Amino acid sequence: MFKLIRDLAPPETRDRGINPVRVAKAVAWSFFGVRASNGLDSDTAAITPLQAIAVGVMGAGALVVTLLTIVQIVVS
Repeated sequence: MFKLIRDLAPPETRDRGINPVRVAKAVAWSFFGVRASNGLDSDTAAITPLQAIAVGVMGAGALVVTLLTIVQIVVS
């Protein structure tokens, strides 16, 4: 999945070697709404919007599945 995202990124950002874990951490901090300004500046310079959107959708899906699983366990 990340290879597809990297291939769709603009050519000037492909060679940066963005770590998928770094993208996931940046999106996770965004979910909580807490981020230091120096970390935010470095993330916005390195992460493309397509990467952030893809990881955000996957993170939201994981959150929904987790909540549904918890509700299913509590109800049954």
